[in-house]
Amino acid sequence: MDFEDRIYNIVSSKKKQRKVGFIVLGFLIFAVAMIPTKIVLAKMLPGKSANTFSIYVDTATNSTMNQTKEVVECVANIMRGEKEIKNMEMFLGQGAPLDYAGLVKGSAFKALKNQAEIVINLTDKHHREEPSFMMVHRLRPIVQKSCENLYKGTTVRFVEMPSGPPTFATIVVNLYGKNSLLLRQTSKIVKESLAETEGLVDIDVMQDDVYEKYEIIPNVEKIISSSLSVEQVSNILYLAFKGNVVATKNSVLQQDQIPIYVSLDKETRTLEHGNKEDLELKLSRLKLLNKQGIMVPVKEVIDIHPIVANPTIFKKNMRNMVSVTAECDLVSQVYPLMDARELMITKLEKDFDVERLTGASTYMFDLALVHKVTGEKVLVRWDGEMKVSLDTFRDLGGAFIAALVLMFLLMVVYYKSFALSGIVLVGSFLSIIGVIIGHYITDLIALWLTGVHFYLTATSLIGFISLMGISARSSLLLIDFTKSLIESGIEKNRAIAISTATRAKPILLTAVAIILGSLLLATDPIFGGLGIALIFGSIASTLVSLFYIPVLMAKTEAICPANGAVKCEEGEGINEAHMDVDAIAPEVHHGNPIPVD
Repeated sequence: MDFEDRIYNIVSSKKKQRKVGFIVLGFLIFAVAMIPTKIVLAKMLPGKSANTFSIYVDTATNSTMNQTKEVVECVANIMRGEKEIKNMEMFLGQGAPLDYAGLVKGSAFKALKNQAEIVINLTDKHHREEPSFMMVHRLRPIVQKSCENLYKGTTVRFVEMPSGPPTFATIVVNLYGKNSLLLRQTSKIVKESLAETEGLVDIDVMQDDVYEKYEIIPNVEKIISSSLSVEQVSNILYLAFKGNVVATKNSVLQQDQIPIYVSLDKETRTLEHGNKEDLELKLSRLKLLNKQGIMVPVKEVIDIHPIVANPTIFKKNMRNMVSVTAECDLVSQVYPLMDARELMITKLEKDFDVERLTGASTYMFDLALVHKVTGEKVLVRWDGEMKVSLDTFRDLGGAFIAALVLMFLLMVVYYKSFALSGIVLVGSFLSIIGVIIGHYITDLIALWLTGVHFYLTATSLIGFISLMGISARSSLLLIDFTKSLIESGIEKNRAIAISTATRAKPILLTAVAIILGSLLLATDPIFGGLGIALIFGSIASTLVSLFYIPVLMAKTEAICPANGAVKCEEGEGINEAHMDVDAIAPEVHHGNPIPVD
């Protein structure tokens, strides 16, 4: 039995039509269900292997440069054991030269003694078995366990080159409110929630630590009674802790005078424990000669006041803001977000009345908090790559719906039939079966070969939208050819079978061309989703065009001539019983006359 007869048997039997319909519906439900059940995982863009990555080191706000350097050396010692690392550069108290990631992560603004960056340069990715994102995944827990415990408040974050648009972090939670103390307390709850969520790493709160420091104020009365001057006391205090200009030097090579700067050595200036007792001991050892020739300890003429350091106030859109950031460790940012949000709400409900904001003017995951005791308000707003991902999928989904609607309207204008336009639309949409199942198959292969998931990405959706035109073209070929055969006098079901068999070869050749052209794309780390969508989507689109579209055409009378000149019912559509294919459509000659009832 040739292909034409097989199609004729399917479209002529209502039982077989239902069977094909149930098979297609089953595959559609199975494919779509893979997304919410996490069988196929969605992500903005997959991880990209690069030849470099950076490590950001942030110690406590009141840390010294030596403490920051000690943490950096700890990280560097671990990195030296990696054979794939060619070299590394360390930047203390400043950010590294700007790269793609550093543009939005604030590297250019780093200028504090508690900040440092390490740039790691790797061997070429084409000659290295382990991709850079797998190396980061392996080294992160080792480095953090060894180096973050050196000093309290230290965070070590691994920053990879983004494969798409650079963002401040994968997940960013911005807290807005008027009360800085309440924002600080709320940020701790948010940080705890993110830290307890599986798959999230490098959690950091973007705010200064609150710590106690000491203000040294010269006591004018004591200075005068000790026969000293305020200038003497101020100069020795600067000399002891910061350094002071004691003279100038003239040079013929420079117009301005060159200041001679004198300070105590680093060891003398450093307090061992940083407490008030150490400070008083140091000041008692510094002595000044008064007018009577007596050495007076500096401690006797100053007052020491413990004060709380003023943290930096961050603002956005004229509102106080605290940001909590997190990165995803080989997982999509969408799924940890949902878990973290629910855990966060549970924790926040102890102190706040929590309202989930769903209005058009707010982002879909935002939370409005009202403190149960004070009534003060805090807005929790999500940002980062996670928001970009959701916005991208939303926009691509909107573009897909808009394309379907526009295509439907064009088909209505062309065919003047909603039924035929709906057939074209269904044929285009059902390619999603191949797109999703293709990602599932590729994910299984990727896990087996590399141990890394293959995600349904934004480029996958672009491939799916691109398939709509190809799928619509196949349906249009079948519908137009079938209509011309029916108008020539061939019975509807036989015309559907002939057109499907005749157009099967060009439809298959088109699919093969797309598949072969997409094989190279499928191996790309960024556009792999586009390639897989085109390959498996073309396969699904071809099967739908050759088996399901004929069934849909057989079920509608819209494919028949509108003027009723040629009857379309089975067994009544032939004007002359001896009419053969050559007389009706020479281009579809099969060598035998068309059987007529």
